[in-house]
Amino acid sequence: MSLALDIKGANQVNPVFARHETFHPRFGWLKKGFDAASRDASIFLQEDAPVRLGVGKNMVNSIRYWCNTFKILKEDSPTDFGQNLLGEEGWDPFLEDPASLWLLHWNLLKPSCNAAAWYYTFNVFHSVEFSLDELFNALCNYRDSIAPRIVDASVKKDVTLILRMYVEQGTLAMAGKSEDSIDCPFALMGLLHTAGDARHYTFRVGVKRNLPAQIVVAAALEYASSVGKQQRTISISRLLYDIGSPGMAFKLSESAVCDAIEQVAKQTQEIALSDSAGLIQFSFTSEPEILARDILDNYYRGRRSRAKNE
Repeated sequence: MSLALDIKGANQVNPVFARHETFHPRFGWLKKGFDAASRDASIFLQEDAPVRLGVGKNMVNSIRYWCNTFKILKEDSPTDFGQNLLGEEGWDPFLEDPASLWLLHWNLLKPSCNAAAWYYTFNVFHSVEFSLDELFNALCNYRDSIAPRIVDASVKKDVTLILRMYVEQGTLAMAGKSEDSIDCPFALMGLLHTAGDARHYTFRVGVKRNLPAQIVVAAALEYASSVGKQQRTISISRLLYDIGSPGMAFKLSESAVCDAIEQVAKQTQEIALSDSAGLIQFSFTSEPEILARDILDNYYRGRRSRAKNE
């Protein structure tokens, strides 16, 4: 399948809609799928996959889709990211740290994204407050530009699932929504909430209490690497407002991004925040993707050390 181009012309997103079988990623699904694929990459294609995974047939397809979409698998085989996060000696094999949800969210959205509606909603859609219909109509316009053959019903399924996935379930339950949404970990991130009634929503913009500075900085480094391979600086405005940036993905304010960089800069001399002629810049002295990996290693190592001492 060919890649769709975003407005900057970079290969960012596949024109894929409604491949999730209407199931959001549930607690335990990503680990279950990753472990099964680590033992047998053909697991999802086997007739006995529902028995081996302990779920229904449609759920097998959904687990396969989400594992590949979150990039813990690629073509059903474990990726380096998947091994780093969910491997036997991984950072957080059972996703016990809320920080890992943010890391997965970032990996879902970064190139090449295999969930076009998610990519648009977090990276392109600029409304902070919106109704269900406004998001649906905007996504239909986006669909028309990248995959005009996709029917409205598929777009509707994606809109419904995005809201079930990220909105706190108590508010949805009060609105009479299905209990199918109860078991979704990504609602714990607090990115979205209802605004007044069941059909209006608001992104929470600014500091996120359960989003560690290290995740923000690692994402900033990965983004900087993707848009400027040889550069060692990037403006804070780009980290905030560029399509595909951590500021857009995480809905951060300028102060939230700067505070995260300053916090991590106290732990390593390889990154810094500078202000030159009113332009605030994020700078780093080594290869950004390697530095991002080191920062995540240190974060999770510290988390394990703290857990042992408690």
